[in-house]
Amino acid sequence: MGLVQLIAEADGRSLAASGLACLDRCQPLLDEEPDVLRPLWAGIAEGEEGWAGQLAAARAALDEAPVDGTSSDAWAPVRKMIAAAPSEWAAGPLGEWAAACSDLALELHRELDPAGGACGPLLAGEERRQIQILELLAGNPDGAALRRALDLSTEGRRVLRAALSRRARGGG
Repeated sequence: MGLVQLIAEADGRSLAASGLACLDRCQPLLDEEPDVLRPLWAGIAEGEEGWAGQLAAARAALDEAPVDGTSSDAWAPVRKMIAAAPSEWAAGPLGEWAAACSDLALELHRELDPAGGACGPLLAGEERRQIQILELLAGNPDGAALRRALDLSTEGRRVLRAALSRRARGGG
């Protein structure tokens, strides 16, 4: 099943986790990484009761996070997507948000891919991770599936960080 179809068929929990995971993987682009997104994972685990509160806390933390000019530019898309996240735990609004987060993460990976915009390894890996997270969470309401989704996201952050490091050294 493709990414678009997986997003269309996902439940609220899977959509919230998918969107958050995409934003989580964008963090290596930032100089200073305040860990403001991490508590949102706990909000997802708590479901509807925890999501809105953790989302409000993440928004407040992002507003308070000190940023210089460079990291402010890098944080802008993440701040915009967190601001756009629906507080209500409903598949419709969460689906639109998750799709927008997916598009943002894919675009960032496309721009940084050494293949120059084609479907190179960085972009393909990001798409594969997004699909794996949605498949993993589909029908698995337990905390272990959510923890594995977080692990996949963390793996993606390491991959992107390594790609950025290679790029900074002039290795493409």
